[in-house]
Amino acid sequence: MKVKVIIPVFNESGSIGFVLKDIPSSLVDEVIVVNNGSTDDTAEIAGKAGATVLYEPEKGYGAACLKGLEYIRSQGNEKQPDVVVFLDGDYSDYPEQMSLLLDNMVERDLDMVIGSRSTGQREKGSMMAQQIFGNWLATSLMRWFFGAKFTDLGPFRAIRWESLEKLGMRDRNYGWTVEMQIKVVKQGMKYGEVPVDYRQRIGKSKITGTVKGTIMAGYKIIGTILKYA
Repeated sequence: MKVKVIIPVFNESGSIGFVLKDIPSSLVDEVIVVNNGSTDDTAEIAGKAGATVLYEPEKGYGAACLKGLEYIRSQGNEKQPDVVVFLDGDYSDYPEQMSLLLDNMVERDLDMVIGSRSTGQREKGSMMAQQIFGNWLATSLMRWFFGAKFTDLGPFRAIRWESLEKLGMRDRNYGWTVEMQIKVVKQGMKYGEVPVDYRQRIGKSKITGTVKGTIMAGYKIIGTILKYA
């Protein structure tokens, strides 16, 4: 499979080098780092490590991901991937476990595979109490409203490019992951999860590291679920 990786980043200079180093080069054709308004040297580090660096000044996880999709489309049909993998730039995920997602996708003929932190091994302190509760609440609501069988909103995920394009992704901030999962279910696509490990991130979280970020993210995620219900 031809695989491209999209990594949204905001001030991840302390971690992005480790993330890029651990991505299995034998599996990936291109790594796209979307610099989402960083004020440090994240972009320079990523470029020197061989990543394609894009710039998205509008703050928002979804805005950065959409910038990556826009870039892939601009490359033309001959360079478009079979699969897109989304990965965080804070080194909380284990990039070397990408093969678990891709193998699972092939073996089960799935459109999307979520790396589940809930069923994998989590380092102590890697997920705050509000994250664990938020995941439980969001996945419970998706099960009640849509019959979805998810245990996590994990950002580490793989999805077939053709399927991703059919979703018509729109969210430009915190609702990106849940929008993708809801649309996959509503469109009758095949999906699954695979346990992945999770560790404490390098640096402070821009979302769960602040009260404001936690409230805003929770409000947007629940709002997105109710929007599609």
